[in-house]
Amino acid sequence: MARNLQELIVERSDSAGVAVRFSDAGRIREWDWREYVGRARSHGAAIISRLDAGAPPHVAALLGNTPEMLVALAAAAAGGYVLCGVNDTRRGAALAGDVLRTDAQILLVDSGHRALIDGLDLPGVSVIEVDGPAWAAELDAAGDLVPVRTVEAADPFMMIFTSGTSGDPKAVLVSHLMVFFAGANLVEKFGLTTDDVCYLSMPLFHSNAIAGGFGPALCAGATMVPAHFSASGFVDDLRRFGVTYLNYVGKPLAYVLATPPRADDADNPLRIAFGNEASERDIGEFSRRFGVHVLDAFGSTENAVIVSRDETTPPGSIGKGFEGVAVYDSETRTPCPSARFDEHGVIVNPEEAIGELVNTTGAGFFTGYYNDPGANAERMRGGMYWSGDLAYADADGNIYLAGRTSDWLRVDGENLTAAPIERILMRFDAISRVAVYAMTDPDTVGDQVMAALVLRDDVTLTPAGFAEFLAAQDDLSPKAWPRYVRVARELPSTATNKILKRSLVSDGLSVGDDILWERAERSREYVTHMSAR
Repeated sequence: MARNLQELIVERSDSAGVAVRFSDAGRIREWDWREYVGRARSHGAAIISRLDAGAPPHVAALLGNTPEMLVALAAAAAGGYVLCGVNDTRRGAALAGDVLRTDAQILLVDSGHRALIDGLDLPGVSVIEVDGPAWAAELDAAGDLVPVRTVEAADPFMMIFTSGTSGDPKAVLVSHLMVFFAGANLVEKFGLTTDDVCYLSMPLFHSNAIAGGFGPALCAGATMVPAHFSASGFVDDLRRFGVTYLNYVGKPLAYVLATPPRADDADNPLRIAFGNEASERDIGEFSRRFGVHVLDAFGSTENAVIVSRDETTPPGSIGKGFEGVAVYDSETRTPCPSARFDEHGVIVNPEEAIGELVNTTGAGFFTGYYNDPGANAERMRGGMYWSGDLAYADADGNIYLAGRTSDWLRVDGENLTAAPIERILMRFDAISRVAVYAMTDPDTVGDQVMAALVLRDDVTLTPAGFAEFLAAQDDLSPKAWPRYVRVARELPSTATNKILKRSLVSDGLSVGDDILWERAERSREYVTHMSAR
């Protein structure tokens, strides 16, 4: 029985069934497990032959969701070296800095990404074009795979960069144990088998795709379908590839739901969608429209704080935490009191109940950021892991997100947080995506609430209609009414579909071609400004 990914790859070489199913020039191709593992072993052997034994065995991958990326993942697992996922939305010096920060000896690219590194200064890094003829010749000449080490459970399998929503991305060391445990747990939870087909459309340089897609597929011996996410092509892909399971992170469910519904949407093979950060409304609507079981959990790239929903989870909550997960006051380092609510469900003690999500038992699956002792110290304080996520918990232990630690707003002397306001706004059917953030008011002390909205396709919304909706929400504090509303065509986001609020904050009231609404301080009526102020 395999105990880590290295051993699991060896086992899979004897597995029956299809390992990888993909589109190649418009037609579907397949590799069985023997072919897939054989390709990975040749790839790993060729890579190791190039590595300097006196330097860290780190290999960066600037690849899309392709069969070659799946080969690179399996090769790293089998070869015992560390694969460093490179975010393909980064550009220029920022991209080069990510590669160099990992101490990578080799950078894997494909023809679709080669232009991104043209002109970049990457001293000491050898570049391999994995879909080029020179590399194909190296693979043909590769000898037997001799791993750089026999893997232990805590050894790093990958470096994965954080999303960078609240600062520069940091390289998280992701262990074999984390991916193996996550995969085995999801196989058991969902009953995944060799008959399942896993749709891998989230970026394979991110932890969600590795822990929620690649890991369970590998543990189950299921078929992997590497794909580029497309909201308009979503249902067609489900049918074309026979998809039964998918993972997601951020807003993909909202993107799909924003497309016009079709009468036969539920006529598809999908049975499970697993991910995090979908809104409660989108979870329910996606489940009904496509006839699928959706399970949304909470977890960061670091995988130190894990929260999961079940059938008892109340509306608005993300569920209950795994052992040791709690809400703490970051200044006193003591547990926050339970949240109390009024008859409308409004939290009445936010200043004492809202704190930071922590893991009181230690680091969980977090094994540190690479070469970043300052960031490690910030995360691990007093023997506990501090997530940077604001939350509160009710008396039964159900946890409610309140945003990031940067999401506090001080409005007219009252402390507010962004996430509860966002949850209320997402009740409005006209809205597809929303971000709430603080706008500094130069005329007063404190903040003003600003909301950026993306509407569903073919939906119109008037200032009066929006104000009418707000007035009907009994649990929305008058101070939480947005002072400014940006009706946007799109919201800036990371490659993992997380909204970049700092970009919105930087824009301020300069909204370009978007629409800006404003209400007077004590008014409930919005007026429209069609151009930036």
